[in-house]
Amino acid sequence: MVNPFAARGRKRGRVAEGGVLPGGPDAVEVSGRSLRVGVEHTTTLVVTGYPSEVGAGWLDPILSYPGRVDVALHIEPVPPAVAAARLRKQRGRLESARRHDAAKGRLDDPDVDAAAYDAAELATRIARGEARLFRLGLYLTVHAADADELAQRVTEVRNLAASMLLDTALASWRQLQGWISTLPLGYDALGMRRVFDTDALAATFPFTSPDLPISTGDAGMGVLFGLNLASTGVVVWDRWAQDNYNAVILARSGAGKSFLAKLDLLRNLYLGVDAFVIDPEDEYLALADSVGGTVIRPGAPGVRINPLDLNASDGEDALYRRTQFMQTFAAVVAAGDGAASGAGLPPQEAAALDDAVLAAYRSKGITTDPRTWRRPAPLLADVETALRELGEHGRAVAAKLRPYTVGSFKGLFDGPTSIAPEGHLVVYAIKDLPEELKPVGTLLTLDAIWRKVAASSPDVRKVVLVDEAWLMLRAGLGARFLFRLSKSARKYGAGLTVVTQDAADVLATEVGRAVVSNATTQILMRQAPQAIDAVAEAFDLTDGERAFLLSAGRGDALLACGTSRVAFHSLASDAETVLVVTGPGAARPS
Repeated sequence: MVNPFAARGRKRGRVAEGGVLPGGPDAVEVSGRSLRVGVEHTTTLVVTGYPSEVGAGWLDPILSYPGRVDVALHIEPVPPAVAAARLRKQRGRLESARRHDAAKGRLDDPDVDAAAYDAAELATRIARGEARLFRLGLYLTVHAADADELAQRVTEVRNLAASMLLDTALASWRQLQGWISTLPLGYDALGMRRVFDTDALAATFPFTSPDLPISTGDAGMGVLFGLNLASTGVVVWDRWAQDNYNAVILARSGAGKSFLAKLDLLRNLYLGVDAFVIDPEDEYLALADSVGGTVIRPGAPGVRINPLDLNASDGEDALYRRTQFMQTFAAVVAAGDGAASGAGLPPQEAAALDDAVLAAYRSKGITTDPRTWRRPAPLLADVETALRELGEHGRAVAAKLRPYTVGSFKGLFDGPTSIAPEGHLVVYAIKDLPEELKPVGTLLTLDAIWRKVAASSPDVRKVVLVDEAWLMLRAGLGARFLFRLSKSARKYGAGLTVVTQDAADVLATEVGRAVVSNATTQILMRQAPQAIDAVAEAFDLTDGERAFLLSAGRGDALLACGTSRVAFHSLASDAETVLVVTGPGAARPS
């Protein structure tokens, strides 16, 4: 038989030299039980019978078959009215058969009784809107190099299907239609389908791993992590369907953790998730530029952040909450990040600062009336001016603020906020912050992220990604922020992603252990021998998992959720690789 695709291409004037479309077979030879497609031989099998009960990922054995098998699922929804009418007729047939057997004095047929019970239950669920019906066609096309190998592979596939309680039949004299039905055309030329309900259809989803637990809910937001190292399948994980949305990625330097973190972030952006990133090494700038994100670089020339900006989402207490925040701000200015441990200003200085902040707001016409909150907020210099009019204690606080208003650190505070943290991706690139400004700059960054997370609707999914989190988990403000967010992020519809290479130090701190234990999604990559003992104890690793993490290649990872584990290799497309690979000599995990 002449290749029909070549003929079609010739008619449209798109035929390559020799009369064959690029990448297509030169001919298709049809017989009753097989095809010869180019130099390959194929046979298509139709699944005609299914087990009464299936679990999630039940197609994995067929997908893991070592030979080449094309698996096609054709799904067609059945309108609810049609489904209800058909179920009513089916229940009538089953009930009629039961009564006929009873009238003849025959014993009950367990199969008929079970079918009648299932039909009645399904009818009730459809009437309540808890389920729908679908027509599913499942076809398998087996490939081999020659006819003898094809016969052997077909036998193996049919035996494998039989072990799964699947009945298969050859598409005799319809092999061409069967082959076309398993091409990526979305066309079912066989039309041999069975009716499935919602749960049964969901269980046929091929991109699941039986090594992972069933999700607590279906968020429909699964992300492809990579290829399963234990089978030929893939690992798709839905963090939004778990008990909480937090994730942690622990790895030594060079294991590919930033590659995986950026890939996960990018694929969550595909799904409409909003994201906030704390980037200490400018690794997320290319990604932000490509997706139209907002980059805020505290410490860069012209970038200013006003700590006195009001947030209307704080409600009626917005003015007083900002006033309270300025106490923390002044304490950090005076004592650095160590102020977060609980030390604050002396009582007299704290009172003077409170009065000065409220006076600065009044000078701009801002009061407790929400209608005044749209007016431009005062600057830090306005607070210093008000402090100098409040006696000795006020002048003492003003002296502490002076380097940040007229001194060498004024660049970050000498004007209104220059860039608003708006958009679906906001990256705070803090690499340009001088060490002397790191505590106060980090405070303002964390405050801005927390206010955006708390102000948005819980129905909008949000990710807060902190790269090189060991810098923040050691102590101080960063540790407090991550601890608070890991505990309460879920009620705001947010998930915290912590990426760190210093696993031993993180797990040695109380806050670090709390952040890790509050992450349902835990990803471990190659570990240093010095840290493997702490990691193995914290995650209850087996000897095999311990050995895997010591010898894992770049991009190899272990996804853990409770006691369930699956090893995978992170996988990105060429377009995604350009965005997520950074650094000199960086290479895509291979």
